[in-house]
Amino acid sequence: MAISERSGQEPNVPFFLPSIGTEEEQAVLRVMRSGWLTTGQEAPAFEKEFADFVGCKHALAVNSATSGLMLSMSACGIRAGTKILTTPYTFVSTATTAFHLGGGAVYADTEEDGYNIDPAQIEQKLKKDRSIRAIVPVHMGGLPCNMTEIKRIADFYGVKVIEDAAHAFPSKTAQGYAGTLGDAGVFSFYATKTITTGEGGMICTNNDTIAEAVRIMRMHGIDRTVWDRYTSKNASWKYDVVKAGFKCNLPDILAAIGREQLKKAQILGEKRKKIALRYTEAFKNFDFLECPPDGEGNAWHLYLLRICREKLSINRDEFGSLLQQRGINISVHFIPHFHFTFFKKHCGLNVRSFPHAQKLYETTLSLPLWPDMDDAMIEQVIQTVTDIGKNNYEN
Repeated sequence: MAISERSGQEPNVPFFLPSIGTEEEQAVLRVMRSGWLTTGQEAPAFEKEFADFVGCKHALAVNSATSGLMLSMSACGIRAGTKILTTPYTFVSTATTAFHLGGGAVYADTEEDGYNIDPAQIEQKLKKDRSIRAIVPVHMGGLPCNMTEIKRIADFYGVKVIEDAAHAFPSKTAQGYAGTLGDAGVFSFYATKTITTGEGGMICTNNDTIAEAVRIMRMHGIDRTVWDRYTSKNASWKYDVVKAGFKCNLPDILAAIGREQLKKAQILGEKRKKIALRYTEAFKNFDFLECPPDGEGNAWHLYLLRICREKLSINRDEFGSLLQQRGINISVHFIPHFHFTFFKKHCGLNVRSFPHAQKLYETTLSLPLWPDMDDAMIEQVIQTVTDIGKNNYEN
């Protein structure tokens, strides 16, 4: 992948570029030439291949992980008068999807030493609020949550577990792949994810009832697929609407890209891991930097580097600005929900209730991490980060 040159300055390192090759291009052309562009044969083929890959009974392709979360919540009984329990350290759709269904959200802080939801706080919240119907743990950055403990708590209180696995493909643990360990799991294939369809997502479940509910609700509540209606020798125009459904299907063009990306998933994952470990090896001995936690099954969707504020004369925002000025494109994942007007108003959130998430937010930035980064790019990131730290060291 080429990097752009800026006059008189170092080359620009993009925050992310997708790993798309001729295989994906040919797959798109195949679909375009077939005459069938919406959900037809490619999407079901992608579903079967994905289900086989992660080892679950049902995989249901959707047009985004946001849609996948909403459909999963609907199938698990989220509606008016009910709530989900999740973490404030995630993208907004983890919670807004519950509001789309008329429900609400309750929050537990992150772990003190990591980015994932704290199981101890989950139990505290469930004891206090019996309107919670589902726990939505987020595998932040690709590192799986403590699903053994979360499932134990969920079983004890009789609530569902819907995994937000948007960052977590292919995160494999001793218990199985993240996203297949709860009642339902939702993956994202957005452009920046570990595999991509441009836009898209996948719901995985071993529960037949949840799978059937999602299958109907993702396409207007109609009891027949478009492919069946237009290719069947029976009356194509006859169908029944059994639910007030949504429009969340994945088109064949995107599914075809996903099928090719899936073939490369392990290779792309290994490339990400090598870059992440290279960062950690370079940064681990500097006391003004804190490397992200590693653990079993980390998919390394993000490299979440923390700035040790007490060691530096600059804060996270200033550190990130200096990186960008020197051609390193960074991001911040995420702005916690308690900083947003909507959640402060509707959930009564405030910073004081989430000290761990707030500390993470104040000190974390995400470095470029994508499979086709070359050695020069990686070294430029490492050198720039360490130079800025050394130049602003206060101890």
